[in-house]
Amino acid sequence: MRLLFVFLLTFNLYGGVKQNIFNLYQNKKYEDACNTGFNAFSRYKKDEEFLSLYAFSCLKADYIDRLSLPIAMLKFSPESRANSAYFSVIFMQKKLLYHALLDRYDLPEFHLPTTDYVLSKVFDLYAKLGKHDRKSVYTFEDPQNKKISYKLYLKKDYKIAKMVIEEYYDTLLIKRHVYW
Repeated sequence: MRLLFVFLLTFNLYGGVKQNIFNLYQNKKYEDACNTGFNAFSRYKKDEEFLSLYAFSCLKADYIDRLSLPIAMLKFSPESRANSAYFSVIFMQKKLLYHALLDRYDLPEFHLPTTDYVLSKVFDLYAKLGKHDRKSVYTFEDPQNKKISYKLYLKKDYKIAKMVIEEYYDTLLIKRHVYW
């Protein structure tokens, strides 16, 4: 009987964490969902549903570096492998774009898979520039919607430079994404 009680308590706590992350995600509290998943990660790292929910929360919160562990661990089902590939593309694009901006690395026009995530869009637009004179700020127009544009630049910090992508609708700032 005591074992059954411990099992039920554990199951409820387990379900509670996933449900809490899911509720936060549904309410667009992506940063809170990502942080909750991060704090519970070691307990549920073998649960691919949890890993995907955690990774999508972190992606929406622009915590791209937190995708590295789910990328490696999502492998046991077709859906998990698809999610892992999706996260891998975005993670790689972030690293390459940051390298290009900070270290003046010329990105050849890569023919890579891409996504609809804002970082992927800006990566593709930047890569299409090919060799070019360096700018402090790059402005790109979204090829699918002429009212949407992006600004890409580095923001110098006392410790580390951060890559910033600003999304605009007409001239209105929609969202600022900051990566390092």
